[in-house]
Amino acid sequence: MSLEPFGVRLRRAMDTRGPLCVGIDPHASLLTAWGLNDDVAGLETFTYTVVEALADRVAVLKPQSAFFERFGSRGIAVLERAVASAREAGALVLMDAKRGDIGSTMGAYASTYLDKDSPLFSDALTVSPYLGFGSLRPALDAARISGAGVFVLALTSNPEGAEVQRSTAPDGRSLAQVMLDHIALENGPQGPEQPLGSVGAVVGATLAEAGVDLGINGPLLAPGMGAQGATAADLPRIFGAAVRNVLPSFSRGVLRHGPSVAALRESAAREAADLAKVVK
Repeated sequence: MSLEPFGVRLRRAMDTRGPLCVGIDPHASLLTAWGLNDDVAGLETFTYTVVEALADRVAVLKPQSAFFERFGSRGIAVLERAVASAREAGALVLMDAKRGDIGSTMGAYASTYLDKDSPLFSDALTVSPYLGFGSLRPALDAARISGAGVFVLALTSNPEGAEVQRSTAPDGRSLAQVMLDHIALENGPQGPEQPLGSVGAVVGATLAEAGVDLGINGPLLAPGMGAQGATAADLPRIFGAAVRNVLPSFSRGVLRHGPSVAALRESAAREAADLAKVVK
């Protein structure tokens, strides 16, 4: 039996817990800042502390797969347990893996993260569409079957992204707009039974301006908050009328307050309070 559609579950989580996504990014400098070794033991302590502190109160936790993969099978085992524990505590888990390939390979990625029988099954997955939006079909189909979501890279927060994403398609649209238009078609119209589509877009909160139509009837993951410079006050300027569907993502801005569980919770609560003033 599949879950309720991801968009329905995300809308509920954002409305009840607030629109806050916190990354789980155990890179070496953060482990050191927490007084931990850059090894599997340090990875475990960091990851499970973040889950303990935040999974029962934030809408979304977003583990970055690469920081677990670098430790091989033991790192993946930590990630599997973290995903399960976070979901049990009520957080939605967005796997930040940015997968993108074609055919059976994309199908294998979809099975890894979007098949309910997989140990890495997550509520949603980030994917890259720049092999063509149609290359994402295995992930889109798998997500629909399981009740999961997909976040498609559109306008990312890294400055190099504009080289591709702001390029112009033959019909005059930017490539980012082409991807956003595809997403809107996947989601279809909003309604009482489907208040938010399950296919989202990644649009950086550090952009000077979006310059695209963000009316995708789906969620907008906004990385770049906190340590990368964006604040809650920037969101209405960038996202305009779509701001209610924005899921702002913090990582270092919250995680640097560890290893204290209380301090992590206080930091997340402050960010959530600031967001509540502008994301309504």
